Parts: sequence; structure tokens; C-alpha cells
Amino acid sequence: MKQLEIRIPAMGEGITEASIIKYLKNVGDLVIEDDILVEIATDKIDTEIVAPKSGRIEKFLFKEGEIAQVGDLVVIINIEAEENSLDKSKEIPIPLTKEIFDITTIALEKPKSQTTQVENILYKSKTASEKYLSPLVRNIASIEGIALNELDKISGTGLANRITKEDVLSLANKKNKSPEIEESLIIEKAKVNIPTSNSDEIVEMDRMRKLIASYMIESKKISAHVTSFVEVDLTAMVTWRNMVKETFYSKYKEKITFTPVFIEAIVQAIKEFPMINVSVDNTNIIVKKQINIGMATALPSGNLIVPVIKNAAELSLLGITKKVNDLADRARSNKLKPDEIQGGTFTITNLGTFGNITGTPIINQPEVAIIAIGAIKKKPVVIESPLGDTIGIRQMMIMSMSYDHRVVDGALGGMFLKRVADILESFDLNKEI
Repeated sequence: MKQLEIRIPAMGEGITEASIIKYLKNVGDLVIEDDILVEIATDKIDTEIVAPKSGRIEKFLFKEGEIAQVGDLVVIINIEAEENSLDKSKEIPIPLTKEIFDITTIALEKPKSQTTQVENILYKSKTASEKYLSPLVRNIASIEGIALNELDKISGTGLANRITKEDVLSLANKKNKSPEIEESLIIEKAKVNIPTSNSDEIVEMDRMRKLIASYMIESKKISAHVTSFVEVDLTAMVTWRNMVKETFYSKYKEKITFTPVFIEAIVQAIKEFPMINVSVDNTNIIVKKQINIGMATALPSGNLIVPVIKNAAELSLLGITKKVNDLADRARSNKLKPDEIQGGTFTITNLGTFGNITGTPIINQPEVAIIAIGAIKKKPVVIESPLGDTIGIRQMMIMSMSYDHRVVDGALGGMFLKRVADILESFDLNKEI
């Protein structure tokens, strides 16, 4: 008998186990490639494991509600007996792109606590107008309380107008049906009575905004935030970028922005000050050997996400540029994988994009520092030289860094921030591309 073993996939740094929430098939069922087999939940995301090949369910190795470790065998599929006997007339969903199934999971962004609190409704595989509904879409529609006739009105954004997870979640947000996040995570238990009038508009937070709100409050509770500032002369860097941007794009088909240059400087400084690249576990300090840079990215919805450039110390400026452009583009189109928003060790946020000269960012847990890049402005500056002081027009920027005073004192925080500034100020105008 030719068997296919389905195991709990790796889902990012720090995730070692998952709860078996629900099997969507039964032993003996025929499954088609990309059918969803089982829902699992971790402490960070809920995901679903799909069938990489068609076959018949032979065995489940865990019961619903049990905990499995990453790599544990969960499902066995007999693919030999069914290779030539599967009903070809069975409705086969349009396959998703290979990119989505590289880790054989699809992220379902809902609070873990909601998974077992909402009773699932069994939806048909098609709407009345014959639009195909994948098991994931049906499951989300059930949780969000969306009827089949409402799905019929959606013009799907997937392949061949297929209704996707994002389509259903968008409809759910419009209906203000997104799952509630425990209110105590967002505001203190002692509520403030806010007076309202008939002219006020009350807008319900969407799912992502609720998560951001809870993360920000938790970060302020966890870390002792301190913010330092430094003014940086970026004249050489700005001049270089203006000189090479057209050649850079012509040669590599990539746009060179300031962000990759900032990241390159931060990575160099982290190598010199490794105690800024740490996390805190109770009374232990975990020094991270990898330098994984998170970059805060604004989304069209007005929300924020932080994709992570893994092993940034091993990348050239071109490599960083490619990663920045790719992650930013896929973040804005909601195509990031779960692992690409996890594992950061230091974060950069660009306030200058919105014309802000500086700010005091909130630390992205479990990191201990975050740098904010302000707007670059032309300013008159005193220039020192052996022949005396002069006044010149320079490209100036204020850079700020918030850090966790539990483990980063003012000396370390100040020296690190100043080192980043020095690297940027000494930028080589002859730097090759």
C-alpha cells in the first residue's frame, strides 16, 4: 500500500506545537489534492493543513483537542488504491498558486479563543449560482454568520472569479460581524464613560485593528519604554541615491528607496552592539544570533503589518532591496505567509513617508528596540572645517529609537543610535551598485 504521511508543518520561530481543532474529513473519505484535512491552532495563528495529493483517508493519529508537536504524524492517506479510481466527475476546486501551499497551510486570521466557541454550520460546496466554495471559505462564512445568498452576490477576486478567504472577510467586516477580541485586552477593565451626541459616528474596529490595539497595550505593559533622538546629516546618502536610482532600476529591475540603506546601516550597528538584538524571558536575556529586521508596513485598509527580513546580515544592499520591495508589495496585497511576519529581532518604522519629522514608536514584542525614521528635510546647518565654520544647506533627518529599559540602559541605547547615525553620515558617494 502506497501511503502519504501528513505531519504538523513548521510555522515559524517559537512555534513548537499545535492543537488539533477539527478534522474536516473522516477515515475512509476520498480527498482531492488541496482539500483541507484538519484545522490546527497555535498560540499565534490558526491554520489548516491540506492534502498534497489525492487519495483515501487511512488513519488519524491524534484526537480532536489533543496537542501535537511540529513534525508529528497527523494523517495517513492511501494514495495507491485511489490513483485510478477517483471519480473524475467529482467537483475539483481551481488550484491555488504553488506559493500558498509551500508550507501546506493557509493562515486563518482569527483569535484562537474563537475556534471552539462558534458552532460551525455545514455549507454546500456551491452557491445557488454555481459559484464554487472551498472548505476554508465555507468555514469562515459559517463562523462569520454569512448566508449563501450573500456569498452569491460577491464577485470573487480569485482565479476565475473564485470566492477567496479575503472576499469573505471583507464582507464580514462590512457587516460588522468580525469575531470579538476580549475587550480587556484592548482597554482597561475600568471603562471610561465617553459622552456622545447624535452627530457622532461609531465605527467598529475591524479584526486587525483590534489585534494591533491589544498588541500595543501589551507592549507598553511589558516593556519599560524609553526613547532617544539623534539628528543625522544624510546629504551624501541622498545624493548617492539620486545619482544611482535610474541605473539601479535599469540594471536590476528594482526600485532603490532609502529603506534598504537604513536597514543595512542598522544591521552593521547591531553586529557591533549585539545586546540590542535580544529578547527578555523572565530574568533571562536571550541573545539572538540571527539578525531579522521587521519593517512596519502601512496597508491600504489603514492598518499595519510587520513583515520580517530574515538573516539580513547575510544580504547585500541589492538583496535587502529585493526583500523590502517583495515583502512590502505582498503585504499590501495580503499575500504574506505566516512565517514572514514572525521571528523579528529588531524593527524599523518609517514615519517620514507621511511627512512626520520624528516619533516615539512602540516596541514590537518580544524585541527590545525599534527605530523610527523621520522625514528628510533640507536645513541650514553649521559645517565645521579646518578653515572655520560655514553655513550650508544639508539633507537632515531626526531618527528616534524606543528601547526596553529593563535590559537596554541609556548608554547602550544612546551609543547604538549614534552609531547608526555615524554609519549613515559617512555614506560613501562612490558606493558601487
